[in-house]
Amino acid sequence: MRALLSLPKSIWRRVTGAEAQSDRVVPPSGFTAQLTLFASAAMAFLAVFALALSLASGRLADRWEADLAAGATIRVVTPAGQQDAQVAAALRVLDTTAGVASARALTAEEHEALLAPWLGEGLDLSTLPAPRLIEIEETADGSFDPAGLRLRLAAEAPGAVLDDHRRWREPLTRAAGRLRSLGWIAMVLILATTGAMITLAANVALAANAQVISVLRLVGATDAYIARAFVRRFTLRAGLGALIGTLFGVAAILFLPSAGSSAGILTGLGFAGWHWFLPWLVPVLAAFVAFIATRASARRTLGGLT
Repeated sequence: MRALLSLPKSIWRRVTGAEAQSDRVVPPSGFTAQLTLFASAAMAFLAVFALALSLASGRLADRWEADLAAGATIRVVTPAGQQDAQVAAALRVLDTTAGVASARALTAEEHEALLAPWLGEGLDLSTLPAPRLIEIEETADGSFDPAGLRLRLAAEAPGAVLDDHRRWREPLTRAAGRLRSLGWIAMVLILATTGAMITLAANVALAANAQVISVLRLVGATDAYIARAFVRRFTLRAGLGALIGTLFGVAAILFLPSAGSSAGILTGLGFAGWHWFLPWLVPVLAAFVAFIATRASARRTLGGLT
């Protein structure tokens, strides 16, 4: 436990020690260091949630695809006196249909449970013209032929209507896939914004230290040496800020409601399994973006200084 508690202190000492080496070359330039730290922390916090949204959307799409792909439903819509005969005829058709592993008619209690969220508890289905439902489970080696099954049902059980869940499955999985794509797009935009803000801060720091840079050049310091000092400072600051933001983001994710059996996209927002390692890549990416942005800015600005 003491080792874990001392880890942030050791990281801070390393960062401040490296910054002290940079400060011997280029003195601090005021608010730019704090701006880099704050911007990196805020963007990392948002990046954790964007990553969690993207991964949760992927899991949701896979779950919907798995739940809806392996089954189908038949609705028997006939007058009450004919429903039992139509259900029995539909079940006989399903017993001889290739690709159907099992089929069963839902009980009255199961019908009531399905309609309870909309019509309330204690519903008496005998007073309503509700259709009978038959649940179909497909075989593992492949699905049945929906077109052929519809033709057989039309001939032997005219009141039976097949629903193979395609009209439900495709829009849901497409929507979840788009949410996943939006999460990754948000990650890219966050990293780009971080790079832009660090570039702005680096430009301000270089401009504020123009006289110091001129003196360093007079004593023989090369532009590459000066640039490395700026790059080191902003890279370390961005990495440290992103690490702090990631810690707060992961802590916030842990306090979100856990996913249950009826969970949706919001209650399922988070990480699962090895995905918990992915948020810790955010500080690495932020430091890399800061390194690239600061190096490009330093070279461009130093080349323009006389």
